[in-house]
Amino acid sequence: MNMQDAANSADAMLDATLKAVVPEVQWAHDTTTSGSCTVTRRRAVTTIVSEQRRGSFLGVIERFWKKSGYEITGVNPHQEAPAIFARTSDGFMLSVEVAYKGQAFFDVTTPCVEKSDVAEPTTEPNGPTHPLGEIPVPNVRSDFWSGTTPAPAPSS
Repeated sequence: MNMQDAANSADAMLDATLKAVVPEVQWAHDTTTSGSCTVTRRRAVTTIVSEQRRGSFLGVIERFWKKSGYEITGVNPHQEAPAIFARTSDGFMLSVEVAYKGQAFFDVTTPCVEKSDVAEPTTEPNGPTHPLGEIPVPNVRSDFWSGTTPAPAPSS
């Protein structure tokens, strides 16, 4: 596997993770970085996920990652900046972190693979395209995710 193959796998993980969020949230590509043998793909959520719904949002992600066979390696329960970290069996590292204004950021870092050029992601965002480094704070309202009442408990 080379760096482009690994980046494609990271994109597929991000695609599947974001598709697992129902109702959907809008997202945009964030910067891609390459190390000597790794690649990190990033996406930023532009939908407002209210403080009251963050736990539900992160719960959807954590359940999807577990269902996908990923090992949850850490959870930061911080009230304003919670995060979840995971690892795949083949060494990809995933994270979702809530930051300033409640914006959720997804990262997938590849394991060390054969050096190669890496193209920008080809997946189309499900909202406006923003220049890298100029993604706005969350500004898209969702009847569900932007709500101010606690989300109903998921049924088993």
